[in-house]
Amino acid sequence: MENKKAFGLWSAVFLGIGSMVGAGIFIVIGQAGAMAGNIVWLSFVFGGLIALLSGYSLAKLAVRYQSRGGIVEYLVQGFGENIFSGSMGVVFYLSQLIAVAAVAKSFGTYSATFMQDGDIFWINLFAVGIVLFFTLINLIGASVVAKSENFIVIIKLSVLIFFAIAAFFTIKPELLNLSSMPPVSGMVFAIGITFFAYQGFSVITNTVEDMKNPETTMMKAMFIALFFVAVLYILTSVAVLGNLPLETIIKSKDYALAEAAKPLFGELGFKIMAITALLATASAINATLYAVADIGYTMAKDGDLPKVYEHSVYNSFEGLIISAILIIPMILFFNLAQITTVAAIVMLIVQGVTHLGHLKLVKETGANRVLIVIAIFAMFGVAGLTLYSTYEKMPEIAYYLIGTFAVAFMIEYLLRHFTSRVISKQTIPLMNS
Repeated sequence: MENKKAFGLWSAVFLGIGSMVGAGIFIVIGQAGAMAGNIVWLSFVFGGLIALLSGYSLAKLAVRYQSRGGIVEYLVQGFGENIFSGSMGVVFYLSQLIAVAAVAKSFGTYSATFMQDGDIFWINLFAVGIVLFFTLINLIGASVVAKSENFIVIIKLSVLIFFAIAAFFTIKPELLNLSSMPPVSGMVFAIGITFFAYQGFSVITNTVEDMKNPETTMMKAMFIALFFVAVLYILTSVAVLGNLPLETIIKSKDYALAEAAKPLFGELGFKIMAITALLATASAINATLYAVADIGYTMAKDGDLPKVYEHSVYNSFEGLIISAILIIPMILFFNLAQITTVAAIVMLIVQGVTHLGHLKLVKETGANRVLIVIAIFAMFGVAGLTLYSTYEKMPEIAYYLIGTFAVAFMIEYLLRHFTSRVISKQTIPLMNS
């Protein structure tokens, strides 16, 4: 008897929406608004289009190479079993750690708004504390927290939708007047940051082994989830920039979404939005740490991380503890703008490389070559623009990126040299009929 598949169309859509509408929008809206001003909604439009292109490519790969390994598997299929694909697999793992650090920093920032003296000490204390808390939860067993994920998704979606609708009744047209908009270049440079808010859509591809009729369900789920989230983000960005002057956005960019609730609902609105942000970031940290443990275990089993990542500790793996230890310095030494930018650029590059490998596989996946080429240029182009736009104010970003890729290459090289372990394909390409 065939095993019952857990994911139909709408359960996959709901998973994708829940993964995207997490910490990203709470982090990004203020930072992107500070760059793009009252046309930040256009940055979310273009960010959404780029996410759709990337989602199309990943969905085609997922159907053809049905593996929970996701992007790690697609890299090996596209580039073969070599040091390059292995290094990029390690970069993908590191990108997940950076994303957790960014979300944790956002949790700390929103938590600190409840303190009279919400300085960097409290931000870092809350950020490190939440990572350690969910590391412990995942070690003991995350079943209770996992069961609450759907409830948290409903809460954060309800609050955001209610806010977006209510805020339209208090919008000040002069704040959205095009005559007061900043240079268009700011909107273009903000696209890379807004793309970070869409991160999470790739989780849909990881469900392929448990999906009913993935050949038809995967692409539909990807497009429906991304379209819904794009509309929500565009409406939310208009609501925020229509209620707060740009100088306020810049001043409160790390918690601008909560600040935008003040004109509507006063201090209570600020606190409700801040609490929603805490729920969203907490659930994102828990889910991503769980995924990081699985990614680390899978990569270690396949030969792309040290064997210590496979060792069991209670109900998880020793790799989870190592991951948490690596995340903490990122929280302590990076500010929110730095770590969000690094996370966004690394994710763009990893997905760009994945689509580049997809070009070799289009005959097997049946993907449209033109769309894949556009996705490649979009990923690398936006990554380059984001790096260029931040270089003057944050030149250290370039060094962090170089360091990330250098560390990944070193890990892959040392593993191959000392252990002869290599990452291997987990799915076999079907024979052409």
